[in-house]
Amino acid sequence: MINSDFPVLQDSSNESGQGDSVSLSLSVSELEDTGEGKSKKKRGRPGRPPAASKKARKSPVDKAGRRPNGIAQHNGEGADPSTLFEVVKLGKSAMQSVVDDWIESYKQDRDMALLDLINFFIQCSGCKGTVRIEMFRNMQNAEIIRKMTEEFDEDSGDYPLTIAGPQWKKFRYNFCEFICVLIRQCQYSIIYDEYMMDTVISLLTGLSDSQVRAFRHTSTLAAMKLMTALVNVALNLSINQDNTQRQYEAERNKVAGKRATDKLELLLEKRKELQENQDEIENMMNSIFKGIFVHRYRDAIAEIRAICIEEIGVWMKLYSDAFLNDSYLKYVGWTLHDRQGEVRLKCLKALQTLYTNRGLFPKLELFTNRFKDRIVSMTLDKEYDVAVEAIRLVTLILHGSEDALSNEDCENVYHLVYSAHRPVAVAAGEFLHRKLFSRHDPQAEEALAKRRGRNSPNGNLIRMLVLFFLESELHEHAAYLVDSLWDSSQDLLKDWDCMIELLLEEPVQGEEALGDRHESALIELMVCTIRQAAEAHPPVGRGTGKRVLTAKEKKTQIDDKNKLTEHFIIALPMLLSKYQADAEKVANLLQIPQFFDLEVYSSGRMEKHLDALLKQIRLVVEKHTEMEVLEACSKTYSILCSEEYTIMNRVDIARSQLIDELTDRFSHSVEDLLQEGDEADDDDIYSVLSSLKKLTAFHNAHDLTKWDLFKNCYRLLKMGIEQGSMPEQIAVQALQCSHYSILWQLVRITEGSPSKDDLVALRRVVKSFLAVCQQCLSNVNTPVKEQAFMLLCDLLMIFSHQLTTGSREALQPLVFNPDGTLQSELLSFVLDHVFIDQDDENQSIEGDEEDEANKIEALHKRRNLLAAFSKLIIYDIVDMPAAADIFKHYMKYYNDYGDIIKETLSKTRQTDKIQCAKTLILSLQQLFNELVQDQGPNLDRTSSHVSGIKELARRFALTFGLDQIKTREAVATLHKDGIDFAFKFPNPKGAEYPPTNLAFLEVLCEFSSKLLRQDKKTVHSYLEKFMTEYMMERREDVWLPLIAYRNSLLTGGDDDRMSVTTGSTTSRASTVRSKRGRPPLHKKRTDAEESGDGSWVLRNDTLQTPGGLQTPQLTSTVLRENPRQAAEHIPDQDSSEPGSEPDYIHNPQMQMSWLDQQKMEEVNRKERGGMNYMKSRSGGVRQQVRGLMEDDAEPIFEDVMMSSRGQLEDMNEEFEDTMVIDLPPSRNRRERAELRPDFFDSTAIIEDDSGFGMQMF
Repeated sequence: MINSDFPVLQDSSNESGQGDSVSLSLSVSELEDTGEGKSKKKRGRPGRPPAASKKARKSPVDKAGRRPNGIAQHNGEGADPSTLFEVVKLGKSAMQSVVDDWIESYKQDRDMALLDLINFFIQCSGCKGTVRIEMFRNMQNAEIIRKMTEEFDEDSGDYPLTIAGPQWKKFRYNFCEFICVLIRQCQYSIIYDEYMMDTVISLLTGLSDSQVRAFRHTSTLAAMKLMTALVNVALNLSINQDNTQRQYEAERNKVAGKRATDKLELLLEKRKELQENQDEIENMMNSIFKGIFVHRYRDAIAEIRAICIEEIGVWMKLYSDAFLNDSYLKYVGWTLHDRQGEVRLKCLKALQTLYTNRGLFPKLELFTNRFKDRIVSMTLDKEYDVAVEAIRLVTLILHGSEDALSNEDCENVYHLVYSAHRPVAVAAGEFLHRKLFSRHDPQAEEALAKRRGRNSPNGNLIRMLVLFFLESELHEHAAYLVDSLWDSSQDLLKDWDCMIELLLEEPVQGEEALGDRHESALIELMVCTIRQAAEAHPPVGRGTGKRVLTAKEKKTQIDDKNKLTEHFIIALPMLLSKYQADAEKVANLLQIPQFFDLEVYSSGRMEKHLDALLKQIRLVVEKHTEMEVLEACSKTYSILCSEEYTIMNRVDIARSQLIDELTDRFSHSVEDLLQEGDEADDDDIYSVLSSLKKLTAFHNAHDLTKWDLFKNCYRLLKMGIEQGSMPEQIAVQALQCSHYSILWQLVRITEGSPSKDDLVALRRVVKSFLAVCQQCLSNVNTPVKEQAFMLLCDLLMIFSHQLTTGSREALQPLVFNPDGTLQSELLSFVLDHVFIDQDDENQSIEGDEEDEANKIEALHKRRNLLAAFSKLIIYDIVDMPAAADIFKHYMKYYNDYGDIIKETLSKTRQTDKIQCAKTLILSLQQLFNELVQDQGPNLDRTSSHVSGIKELARRFALTFGLDQIKTREAVATLHKDGIDFAFKFPNPKGAEYPPTNLAFLEVLCEFSSKLLRQDKKTVHSYLEKFMTEYMMERREDVWLPLIAYRNSLLTGGDDDRMSVTTGSTTSRASTVRSKRGRPPLHKKRTDAEESGDGSWVLRNDTLQTPGGLQTPQLTSTVLRENPRQAAEHIPDQDSSEPGSEPDYIHNPQMQMSWLDQQKMEEVNRKERGGMNYMKSRSGGVRQQVRGLMEDDAEPIFEDVMMSSRGQLEDMNEEFEDTMVIDLPPSRNRRERAELRPDFFDSTAIIEDDSGFGMQMF
């Protein structure tokens, strides 16, 4: 706590600055006038004239005019602001002139001036009340605050400090500036008058203890800024006191004859006065700290806590002698455990300002030892902003004292360079650079490098980087490590000359040779630095995408690209020559040419280096059969063969020579293999396989059609099918190469003007290859089957009906549609190879990383197989019912394939809602049949298997969404198929026993909620066709599924609380709802019925539905107008989507759907029963539509057009108890209950770790 020995701050400003000759005979007003006049001159304005002649702003005292009670009068809109709050809010006047005006009013009438200041704080809190002069004089602060609390407007929880917008953001700044300027301008006399400061501090202390958040927040901010301003005043006092003491010592040390006794007395008196002022400032700061800070730094509101911590950091920085000790640092340390990231962030930033000054480290030593572990742990904070600042703070601690952090502390930060969040990774990279990669003595290191004959002194640092990368054991994340270090260690990472030296040159005396692992790691890191420099954006997974580069960044990128091109055009052939036997190193090195500026080969006359590169690539192709290396070579040739560069012809010749050689070798090898047949040895097989692999890799990126590789590949496949002895690797590569050959032929045809012969030839090739792939599905080798399946799916997708879209009707002969046999084989393959049990795999040894990687790879492959087949279903290449075998596995394999199956279901529904619904019910029927086969006809309805089917049905029902009109026909069709299935097979024991599949109705119940009410009646009528009177009377357990299903259809049907069709209410629901303030919909319909015209329709045309859905055209269900007339109100057909309500109404096929057929049968049955009143109806379509919905008393077509608002009303009827929304109470009222309890003591902070626990990886 601040004690009587309160030290004094130091600041660069010295407004008292009277020099050594300041006389203590000046009066208080003179001192103030001098200071104020001097400040005016600083702004380039003449000295201020006497107050009497000064034309001041229109202040509350002299110009605004007052009522007798002291309240400033407002002059109306557009008039000058008449209160301090309005002046500060507008911010049009310089804050110093505003404060000067208030000081003038204070000199004239300090009570009225203080009243203005008090009302300023009250109004800044958002309170509408005003403190009157008699209240100020006669009431205590607590009574005034209580009165203002009663007058506080709680209609809104917002107040000036929390209202969003630029105006209020500026207000906050002006508010803080006003307090600082006020103290600065009053620092010479007014703050020592024992009236103004006592009143203000007392008021702010009372407001800061209020239960009203606005009072507490505003007063805390004001008090903290007031404290900061007082710290600056103490600084001025400290400077004057030091100067005075220095002058006094100098004068006293003079010889007796030259010593001025009067001056010594003046200096002693001045020192005494400064000490008294300092004591008063200390008392003020003590009052604010103990009365406000100590309570508010643990306030329930995070924003208030953040203000306190931010300001105490300022005090420690400005006045380190007084505040930078453990008595004050402990508050920051405790708050490091705050629950809110905003507060923790302020703590870290406050500490950063302290640790930046290395001179303060001795005072921070105890704090560092006490809270270091907490700060290091905050590098894993769940708030990324907090984690970044924590890493920066740890870096500052490391910079100030290397011994402060242990190796374990450093390792906790090291691994964050691999974080996916780039700011965290960059901050960790800065720490890593500071710890490991900064050169401590650059001159000595450069001298040592020259003595060793090295061009760069960074050799040891690059070795250190390689060692760090290897020890981190995250080899696939080299790009992340480079990106993390890019901002802090660019000079090191771009030192490609040093990297090339380490790789090519032999180690000199005193250097250790790089091992094989170190060379591989260095090459990988080097390629990543080249990519980062050439692309100038973070790797995939970091950042939100490529951003637009600034002009400076673009120039740096071009310079870096030129630099790396110059280095590696010469060095790359040498590196390939040295490491051409190592597949991993070569595959990485061959990525470098794609980042070259290839024009340099021509402009720099470096064709010889190009020839050297092509020669090395050719040697690599001859030596290696790894697909990774071969694909890298193929990609390099593809880049070098770009038509935009002049080197294309040279590279094309080299490529053609290589392909000629490989093709000849492949042809001869195939002939030898085919001739020898079963007698072929390993050398023959290897020769075919190696040349085929190379050609396949090149065929992927290059058009090799003129070499006609398909012929020999097809011969190999046919021999393998006929003899069954083809090695699987040859079969896989032959399939892939044939596939590429077909695609390149298709590219040629689509880009040119194909002749009929070309189309016929390609069709013959595709047909023969599809037949081969189909035969390969029965191969004994799984890799061959998987490859054939993937190629079949891809080719069926490519050569589907979509091939002719986009004015390509000429390609119609190339369209292939799979027959039923092929579809069945594809589906069987999926069921056998995708939906498989993994019990054996799960029994592997726990912790075996290699085994885990293999399982993940196998799952990834199975997901690709399922996705390939699902695409065929989605694009209507394979019949949709095949998806039933996929959908039925949705629950069992949800973790592995749930996302794929769900997306397939969504896409198929968009294609055909009704067929999709049929497929869903088919999948449930298949599961039910499987269960019956396993357990027999007498199912245990409580078993987990039955529950599983019901749960799957429930999930399927959820996918239909909330718009029942759009899915109306699909859901009804689903119920029809379900009923047909349930009653399909009668019980062989007799009619008195339930049908074999009756239990399926219990599954079907899950979809009843998706039926419209009138459709429930229709479905129920259809159900009754299958029911006998005996079935209706049975109540045994075996009949419970039928009872449950009937009840689900009757719910909301006959006993509707609000009829959809007639608009009449039959329950208390609408009455209850009316009491809640919303009129029932039926009243509007009654009005329309009474009016007898179409005004109800017209009035509701403009009704808006919630969300982005358009309101369909409304048609009164009371007027029963002719359908032809109703059609005139319907929007244009062209503007409606397929499957929408207008499309449903006008589509004859949809009108005569299953629902309508059921209605028609109902009509015929009633007509046969002699319903004579139907004869009085008009004929034609009107009579038919009348009869269709006689049970519902409304035509179905008109009901389909029911307004969205009507649908919402009906939904509200169903959820009457849950749809009532009560507005939350105002924020102030809600939070009052939270403010009193003090949940934020130091012990609670230390024990709470809720802010932590985020795992970066």
